[in-house]
Amino acid sequence: MPYLTRRLADHALAIDVERLSQEVKEVTLLCVLDLLAAAMAGAGSPAPLAAIATSELLYGNGRAPAWFTGQTCSLLSALLHNALCASALDLDDGNRAARGHPGASVIPTVLTLASVMPQIGATDILSAIIAGYDVGVRIAAAQNIDAIPTRQTGRWAGFASAAATGRLLKIQPSHLTEALAIAGVTAANQRANGSSGYSRVTGNLVKEGIAFSAQTGLQAVFLARAGFTGPVDLLDHGQFYDRSRILDGLGRRFEISDTYFKPYACCRYIHPALDACLALRRDHDFTTGDIDRIEVDTFRFALRLANSCDPENLTALQYSLPYCLAVLVLHGEEALAPVTPGLLHQAELSALAAKVTLRDDPEAETRFPAQTCARVTIHLKSGMRLVSDLTGARGDPAWPMDREALVSKFRSVSGKRFQRLDQDSIIRSVDLLGEGDACDLLQMLERRMSDMSCDDGQSS
Repeated sequence: MPYLTRRLADHALAIDVERLSQEVKEVTLLCVLDLLAAAMAGAGSPAPLAAIATSELLYGNGRAPAWFTGQTCSLLSALLHNALCASALDLDDGNRAARGHPGASVIPTVLTLASVMPQIGATDILSAIIAGYDVGVRIAAAQNIDAIPTRQTGRWAGFASAAATGRLLKIQPSHLTEALAIAGVTAANQRANGSSGYSRVTGNLVKEGIAFSAQTGLQAVFLARAGFTGPVDLLDHGQFYDRSRILDGLGRRFEISDTYFKPYACCRYIHPALDACLALRRDHDFTTGDIDRIEVDTFRFALRLANSCDPENLTALQYSLPYCLAVLVLHGEEALAPVTPGLLHQAELSALAAKVTLRDDPEAETRFPAQTCARVTIHLKSGMRLVSDLTGARGDPAWPMDREALVSKFRSVSGKRFQRLDQDSIIRSVDLLGEGDACDLLQMLERRMSDMSCDDGQSS
């Protein structure tokens, strides 16, 4: 019986978008558009700026594009920058079964590599993206939490980027088998970091280690082609990975179809409470001054976020349910797409966040991780009590954001930084990718975009 790494390598290399359903192709194009929206919003923020500042010293020079800057650098350095742009503001897509974010690792890997490889066409780009999502999500969903006690994306994103790289380059199955093993065993540890780790300091730029795992996955492929090897049986141990979940529907069902998209720049665990609150706001005529207190009943992982009522930076804000809820109530949903430094250290927001109580809800816990749900109860000073339904998160396949909604998101989150002409050009280039022309998109990513707002605080 072949190792699971070999089964997945054969599967990834056989994926051809032209042989798949139109639905899978359309979802893949939406993933590209949404990822570029997240990357444009995150461009110029502290994490990618640090990557550019250290690029030459750590990695030397090269011709790979650092997106939207007009600069080129080494392949690994450009990938670090581009994936950090994509994941900086927590606007990137995700998958419920994986409990993480495949797009911010896979798509920067594919598009950055394609920019420096001759004769890479649109079909191979889209096929590689599908392969990366499929392999990464399957492995992530198969993790045994008792043996692998973290749900951080960096723990498994290297598998996804390795699969995508291997498919893009059409390497030998034996080489991709080794690359998956190398990527898996050298994955970012992530035991301390984030909401599922033991550290309580969540306002740091490491976040889930996504960009570093993208580098690891790409590097693993090049090492494997040069003869480097890894423990190819690492997935074949039931105490760590569920074999049946990895193989379920392999070649028939593609995980990219279950991608969720995010209307708000914050942790996905916060979204259902925001949507539940919005529904109450639409249905009832109340003002911020009417609110006495707010109760949120949700699943336990949401309660494990840092949830600071006075977050010290944007990353900490992205992991605070009470503060994001206060932003929504006081400033509207547009203020969360994306978040900006001006939202920090506002006494009125902190005061409202302090009125939010978080509680464990048994039904929401039962539905998790397949669904993320919350119920919001708003107690008004008048004594009236407003209670939402148990609400899922907008952007899930069950409550999807269609192309029109994602284009609207794209314009909203990138419009604070980039001119309308650049927005139009990116949208058009993604459409052309779907029509078989990758050149326009790759050329757009090499350009320096016209920055409309150099003093918006993003790079402070």
